[in-house]
Amino acid sequence: MRAINDTMLAAVLYGKEHVQMERVPVPEIGPGDLLVRVRTALTCGTDVKVYRRGYHARMIVPPALFGHELAGDVIAVGERVKGFEVGQRVVAANSAPCHRCFFCSRGRVNLCEDLLFNNGAYAEYIRIPARIVRVNTYVIPSHLDYRDAALAEPLACVVKGVEDVEMKAGDTVAVIGAGPIGCMFVRLAKLRGARVIAIGRRRERLERVARLGADRIVASEDGGSPITKVRELTGGRGADIVIEAVGKPETWNMSVQMLRRGGTVNFFGGPPSGTNVELDTNLLHYSEITCKASFHHTPTSMQEALDIISSGGVRAQDFVEAEESLENLSRVMFRLAEGGTAFKTAIIP
Repeated sequence: MRAINDTMLAAVLYGKEHVQMERVPVPEIGPGDLLVRVRTALTCGTDVKVYRRGYHARMIVPPALFGHELAGDVIAVGERVKGFEVGQRVVAANSAPCHRCFFCSRGRVNLCEDLLFNNGAYAEYIRIPARIVRVNTYVIPSHLDYRDAALAEPLACVVKGVEDVEMKAGDTVAVIGAGPIGCMFVRLAKLRGARVIAIGRRRERLERVARLGADRIVASEDGGSPITKVRELTGGRGADIVIEAVGKPETWNMSVQMLRRGGTVNFFGGPPSGTNVELDTNLLHYSEITCKASFHHTPTSMQEALDIISSGGVRAQDFVEAEESLENLSRVMFRLAEGGTAFKTAIIP
């Protein structure tokens, strides 16, 4: 089954910093699939990493269609699909677990041995595979914009990260990193009633974090040790929870040193493959530090993320700073890879 047109414009990843805009066939759908016209695709830090490195070990191997944060309209429905119809506005996650393997049977569906990934959001149309249709695709509430809905996938990862550290009201939470993911952690921590300290390089970027609810900000460009400043702001003890949302060895080490005794760190930011980190074993042991790392999301966290967005807890206007046409994607990716200041950009096919 095809859309009205036989071909579409799409971004194809060929390798390191090599993305081409091409006319490719509109995806054919099977009996359990949906064909969605993409209305908004959001740029993502993971996509920028993929662009820089030319691949992602779990998500994408070139040559391949590119992009994974999207919202759009259903324009074709496979004959076995239930619960969806042409004309509905939907947001689809970029993965779905099998619900049969060792990890799925133990409730760790994000670690599924057959986790199905889907890419191709930077295109006019995208096929949503049957498994994702069944367990990880959602109708967009009528009051939400496509941009808001497209935030559900990255927010779902943050929702899982917050739940993994058992964050609760009254906790003091230090968040390292003032990018979109760091800002989402700040926002969710405040929604849970935590006191939040945001740590980043530039005070200008941290001002945004303050608007999202950070109680105190620590900018490394102001001088002094962020570790010392966090301890000063916590009466010398350190934070109850530290979220590392940068993905660098030095900030992994820094995050552990910001914790109080008995505290929990979430190494949320993933350094490049092959990176090694040396942690102070004496500190980990005698302070009973809990180290966790959150990967990806689950259908449950995806639904919770969409509910938070629907209630107004997280809004696209706080994260999406720019809009570009699909034809300009390569330029946008190059700019972001070079350290561009735009937070997230809405790509409009």
